[in-house]
Amino acid sequence: VPEHRPAPPDAPKVLLLSPHPDDECIVGGLALRLMREKGFRVVNAAITLGRIPERRPGRWDELTHACRYLGFDLLGLCEGGLERVNPNTREQEPEHWRSLVDHMETLLGTRRPKVILFPHGSDQNTGHMGVQLLVNDALERLGPNFSVDAAETEFWSPMRQPNLLLELDVDDASSLLTALSFHVGEVQRNPYHLRTTAWWVDNVRRGGEIVGTQGGTPPDFAFGVNYRWRRWDNGRWRDHWDDGVFLGKEDDLDRLWSP
Repeated sequence: VPEHRPAPPDAPKVLLLSPHPDDECIVGGLALRLMREKGFRVVNAAITLGRIPERRPGRWDELTHACRYLGFDLLGLCEGGLERVNPNTREQEPEHWRSLVDHMETLLGTRRPKVILFPHGSDQNTGHMGVQLLVNDALERLGPNFSVDAAETEFWSPMRQPNLLLELDVDDASSLLTALSFHVGEVQRNPYHLRTTAWWVDNVRRGGEIVGTQGGTPPDFAFGVNYRWRRWDNGRWRDHWDDGVFLGKEDDLDRLWSP
């Protein structure tokens, strides 16, 4: 495991709101770059530990090793993770859903992150869509006095309107893939760690003309991740930019906060 210099106590925080163990490796490229290039502290919040109770202790151990490898802090919201985080629960079990929103509201309100990462609303996995709803409900509760920058993520289904294509260089990509390999049970079930590089390559193909412009010149990097970068401010979402942005490894990540 690489040695990581601890972030100072006053370092700005990235809160990765991961629906399942392994999401921190798959979509966490922005968090990794903010940690390495800007000194952010990354906290991975394990929203659930998966659907199968018998696998949860093992998945927690795998997640612990993956986060330690990346240099991310790890936070469990409760013993065994939250239960039934999905759109059906929101519609059919309002009392249980309120308790889930309580957890998220407390997490955001006490941690006060500068940046959060969470799935977009049509990510075609019920847990991912549930976390998206949970975050938005918690932000509504926190109201106009709470502000945070946010990157919506994609994996199971592309976003319609990503506005940020972020480069991963070979070091970033190899770190994320190595960390992903610690999720032994999952990659034995479905060896997506072998296919993730192809997904990063395709993100550049697609994002080059969706984040960019149709018929425009795409970026020349090999691996990338698409995000929707926005800010929750004064009780509503607003975009930072009018147009999409490519952020290569040579670009200063302060560009995230430039108009």
